[in-house]
Amino acid sequence: MISIVLVEPEIPQNAGNIIRTCAATGCKLYMVKPLGFLLDDKHFKRAGLDYFDLANVEVVDSFEEIYEKNKNKVFYFASTKSKLTYAEVKYPNDCFIVFGKESFGLRESLLKQHYDNCIRIPMIEKARSLNLSNSVAIIVYEALRQNNFSSLKEFGELTGRID
Repeated sequence: MISIVLVEPEIPQNAGNIIRTCAATGCKLYMVKPLGFLLDDKHFKRAGLDYFDLANVEVVDSFEEIYEKNKNKVFYFASTKSKLTYAEVKYPNDCFIVFGKESFGLRESLLKQHYDNCIRIPMIEKARSLNLSNSVAIIVYEALRQNNFSSLKEFGELTGRID
């Protein structure tokens, strides 16, 4: 199972959308404190709709807590400062993809420590960044595509008439 890590997410609507993406794709979501919202925030709940029961979410105190427990796994770090694009790496089915907070991204010290595993989404030069929930969806679906969407259901047959 692919795991998504949000380090100090700030915007409840983004986190709710990411929970929905993780629920629909079977990805585990880690949210690293401090969170910029309460878990009962109405915007957070509304963005996640009725997907909370399908989601596998864990709130943790630090990124190091996740990293120490999973040292033998591959971690990728999303950053606009990477030389590699998200499409240039191979995602094992049990990898971790780490995203920073909306206002700042990931700490530079963390990026420097893992620079060879940093990935970016290509954009025009004047663009600062993409929305966090969009970035998660883009990279998650690339990782799933590389693994032949093995964790997702087969597409069903249409029945009846569609007007």
